[in-house]
Amino acid sequence: MTAVSWAQPNRRDFLYIATGAVGAVGVTAAAVPLISQMNPDASTIAAGAPIDVDLAPIAEGQVIKVFWRSKPIFISHRTKKEIDDARSINWHNLIDPESDQARVKEGRDQWLVVIGICTHLGCIPLPHQGDYGGWFCPCHGSQYDTAGRVRRGPAPANLYLPPYEFLSETKIRIG
Repeated sequence: MTAVSWAQPNRRDFLYIATGAVGAVGVTAAAVPLISQMNPDASTIAAGAPIDVDLAPIAEGQVIKVFWRSKPIFISHRTKKEIDDARSINWHNLIDPESDQARVKEGRDQWLVVIGICTHLGCIPLPHQGDYGGWFCPCHGSQYDTAGRVRRGPAPANLYLPPYEFLSETKIRIG
C-alpha cells in the first residue's frame, strides 16, 4: 500500500494565495466603477420619474402649472360652464377633432391635465386667455378652448395629454 503524504504548506503556497487574493480585489475594484458608469445619471432618473400632485388646494376655475420631465403641465379645475362650453360645440369640425370626454378621465370631467406647450412651435400658452377661454399662445396667435383643443391659429394639434392616473379623489400621478 502506498502512503499518502500531505505536504506541509510553505512560503511559496502563501505567496500564490496572497497574489490571487490581491488580484481578485484589484479586478473587483476596477469592475465596480466600470459597471456603475453604465447606469443612468441621477438627474436623468429624477427627470423621468412620476410626480404626485395634490388637487385639494386647487380652486374651481383655477389652473396650476407643475413640471414633469422638464415640461410644464397645466392642471385645470374646470367650472361647470367651462365643461358645458367645451361640450356644446360640434367637435367634428375642429382642426384636430377630439371630444371633450376623450380628453378627461371618466367621472372626473372637472379635471383637465395637458402638457402646456403649444403644438405649433413649442411656446407656452397663457391660461384663461383668447376667444375661447382656454389658452392663448402670444407668440403666433394659436387659441385653445377649455378642453385644450386648438380652435384657431397655426397650431396643427390639440395640447397633448400626459399619461396620468387618479390615486384618490384629490391626488393624481403624472407619468
